[in-house]
Amino acid sequence: MISRHFWLISFSIFVSLVMALVPLPIGIEAFRPDWVLLVLMYWSLALPHRVNIGIAWLTGLLMDLALGSPLGVHSLAYSISIYITASNYQKIRNFSVWQQAFLIALFLALYHLVQFWLSHFLIDIYFLPQYLWPVLTGALCWPWIFLLLRKYRRNFRIR
Repeated sequence: MISRHFWLISFSIFVSLVMALVPLPIGIEAFRPDWVLLVLMYWSLALPHRVNIGIAWLTGLLMDLALGSPLGVHSLAYSISIYITASNYQKIRNFSVWQQAFLIALFLALYHLVQFWLSHFLIDIYFLPQYLWPVLTGALCWPWIFLLLRKYRRNFRIR
């Protein structure tokens, strides 16, 4: 039987998937934070025994299917980012939220560079500096996502 905690975590990931897929005006589309990766990073820091590389891989496959990108691009990029996050969760937890935001920005930059590299290899796209705007907006959103999901986790006693 699947626990209540699994459904609550899955719900938060589902909400982040919806936020990642909601259309935005063209002028601000380039600034959209990587909601799914930010939520996955939070859960891998808070509960690394529940949200791990496997969950990141499956979520990446859902993103690939939803966006129509080549299968495995988001999966591999999410898995690499979550592996680094989950393997260092004890160190990262001891940092302040703003120091964590700086590290999250580095992980988001790694995610975007891996995603670009794979896409360039598979479908021959070229790098534009605009691809890195979500790194800045994601780092700025991290403190609020962290606080919101921590309140959610404590309110529903997710362990």
